[in-house]
Amino acid sequence: MEFMGNRHLVTGIVGLVLAQILKIPYDLWRTKTFSLTMLTSTGGMPSSHSAFVVSIMLSIGFHEGFGTPIFAVAAALAMVVMHDAAGVRRAAGLHAEALNFLFEKLQKHGIKPNYELKEMLGHQPLEVLGGAILGIIVSVTALHFFPIL
Repeated sequence: MEFMGNRHLVTGIVGLVLAQILKIPYDLWRTKTFSLTMLTSTGGMPSSHSAFVVSIMLSIGFHEGFGTPIFAVAAALAMVVMHDAAGVRRAAGLHAEALNFLFEKLQKHGIKPNYELKEMLGHQPLEVLGGAILGIIVSVTALHFFPIL
């Protein structure tokens, strides 16, 4: 459990958990339906992946320095994760949506695929931005309440 003493990891986990929790009221507001499944959702607002990596990146920057190699690695990782969330994973979700539509049409002709693809995989750019902003808030709050010892 030594890793739980790692302030950067803890800050990232807090960002991730808060993002997952915030998906519930946002989805309730958007769809007018309450769904606890949003706690484990990979899509939606805000992006928990973005909140996670931005929280870690800024925590590293605040505590280790923004000019350090470890910050550069964290920044690169954050950019890759956020690009992937809004690009590749979003495209995969759109493909799943199109395939599910085709499966539905096939069912009307007696062909019954025995599965449905998960459509909520990636994020709209605004959802990634929301996660990044949450990550900034979490890391700044952690710095304020748990300054460098």
